[in-house]
Amino acid sequence: MFLRSRSGTDRQTVLWVLDTEAAAETDAAERVAADPAALLHGASERLSAQERARRERSRESGAGIVGYATDAAVELAAFALSGRLFTAELRAGTARELPVPGPVIDPRPAPDGRHVAYVSGGALRVVGAEGADDRALAEPDPGPGASGSGVPGPGGETGTVTYGLAEFIAAEEMGRSRGFWWSPDSDRLLVARVDDAPVQRWWIADPAHPDREPAPVAYPAAGTPNADVRLCVLGLDGSRTEVEWDRARYPYLARVHWSSAGTPLLLVQARDQRDQLYLAVDPDTGSTRMVHADDDPDWLELLPGVPAWTPSGQLVRIADEGGARVLTVGERPLTGPQLQVRAVLDIADEDVLIAASAGAAAKSPETGETHVYRVNELGVERVSQEPGVHSAVRSGGVTVLVSARPAHPGAQVQVLRDGKQLAQIASYAELPDITPRVTLTEAGARRIPCAVLLPTHYREGDGPLPVLLDPYGGPHHARVVAAHNPYLTSQWFADQGFAVLVADGRGTPGRTPAWEKEIRDKLAAVVLADQVDALHALSDKFPFDLSRVAIRGWSFGGYLAGLAALRRPDVFHAAIVGAPVTDQRLYDTHYTERYLGDPQAQPEVYAANSLVTDAGLSGAAEPARPMMIVHGLADDNVVMAHTLRLSSALLAAGRPHEVLPLSGVTHMTPQEQVAENLLLLQVDFLKRALGL
Repeated sequence: MFLRSRSGTDRQTVLWVLDTEAAAETDAAERVAADPAALLHGASERLSAQERARRERSRESGAGIVGYATDAAVELAAFALSGRLFTAELRAGTARELPVPGPVIDPRPAPDGRHVAYVSGGALRVVGAEGADDRALAEPDPGPGASGSGVPGPGGETGTVTYGLAEFIAAEEMGRSRGFWWSPDSDRLLVARVDDAPVQRWWIADPAHPDREPAPVAYPAAGTPNADVRLCVLGLDGSRTEVEWDRARYPYLARVHWSSAGTPLLLVQARDQRDQLYLAVDPDTGSTRMVHADDDPDWLELLPGVPAWTPSGQLVRIADEGGARVLTVGERPLTGPQLQVRAVLDIADEDVLIAASAGAAAKSPETGETHVYRVNELGVERVSQEPGVHSAVRSGGVTVLVSARPAHPGAQVQVLRDGKQLAQIASYAELPDITPRVTLTEAGARRIPCAVLLPTHYREGDGPLPVLLDPYGGPHHARVVAAHNPYLTSQWFADQGFAVLVADGRGTPGRTPAWEKEIRDKLAAVVLADQVDALHALSDKFPFDLSRVAIRGWSFGGYLAGLAALRRPDVFHAAIVGAPVTDQRLYDTHYTERYLGDPQAQPEVYAANSLVTDAGLSGAAEPARPMMIVHGLADDNVVMAHTLRLSSALLAAGRPHEVLPLSGVTHMTPQEQVAENLLLLQVDFLKRALGL
């Protein structure tokens, strides 16, 4: 099963099925399992506020069927369209709507396919697969402080308690987008109960529409209370059992795993993220027992696919040991410093499938590459071979390998059985008009991963070029990757007459745990130093004109661009600062406190790592450099207050800058016309600021 639109210009994704038996005999093994256009009879999608928020958290910009879940046999799929619940019988090729209260969020069939659970109005509900016996297993209750508040939640429901949904920071920062999990026997569910009454309310207004009321957002900024998150076991027979653990000491519910290999498994973290427990749950009593405990002087990273049980009941986790991020099964590490494990993809009797990049002890740096490996007690076998960024999903003997490579647009999707190719899933993507001219390299003594792009028609000897640094440069996202499409925008800027440098300094993922954790308490100084070092280290190898250097970035990259202009004007001559986190106290708890600690305990750390403080600019130097600050007014992640505070401080200090507010735009900019014109305005600013 997979999602794909019908063409490269159609944003509406369709649910498809590839028959692996037929694939061995014919190329026509693909068929449509559910078409949103047919199911909605051509009507436009209408999304609830809660569904829009969910898609914002997952950075989902597509339309149509953007997610689905199946039963254990992959016979029945469930998905939501326009807040309505649909199921598809995959073998029969039929899809239909189940009449249930809406709007529907995150429908999931039971493993046996007899029921579908979903969230609506903050309640966890269940309905028979044929559409009968729809009922609520848990409905929103007032919760502490919620009674009579009248403040709507993120989906518009009154009150503050919801069942079956991930709270803001779980979805935004922890990589946990789900809030309920079926038992392998299909008779009960583990369900998260979230009460956001303790969380402060912020208000997101739309200045372009002053007649509209501001939207309330429960936003847990650094140092402020989080939502109260609990777990309960809900039976289809109406039973309810509360799950008990030390929530005061370990308030973060980071991961939940429930499979036939063992009892439910939880990963819970302390608020400072330096301690975490792996807990096994007795679903009959709600009691928990500790299976394993981790601690780290800096923080413990959350990674996809773990914790989990092997079929034989051993704990699978990813741990930072011996200077490497290793796969551990039971108490035994199965990988070493040659690999930096990024995710667990599948667990079988005979092996564990992982995604990993080259570690510190690797013979070759393999800059920007991520590969798929099979790991067991006998050793490690690489599944993906060609240079690129690879990932996979697997069930039984069938593996789907997804590969993005430097010389090929888009991704190649291969369906393998027992290691041999059965089929390729066809790509309908449009071929881009731009082919990146990218050189992957390393810079300086720290071997900072870098990508350098020159104009398409540039020839050796044409002379030095103005330089544009184009980083993200922070935690959780690497921009230096061995793939084609991630560099399209950077190449477009290069073709406007720039040498473009993308550098992944300390703090970015994929290297070593120590590389990531160098930023603890000194985030600003470290990430900025590595951008400067990469620029200077490569200036002898590439045609960089160091008298004309600019930097652009979005989100963390915007923060980094602001740092560059304010603190290193001797190096940077202009900056495009997109959706920047300018005051670290305004960003969320789980992210900010991981790197900078508690703002009440370490106010000086927050001041040193913010672009502004209450007193104005922090650490600014002369001469003043022009800045173009861009921000979406509807951003509920990095709120507009960040840009407004920076602009006020710059104005008070007499520093040149311009602000471009984007009406109706969130932290993403999926609107094509906005995205295109924003690029043109950035080039215009760069040419003016650099005197080109």
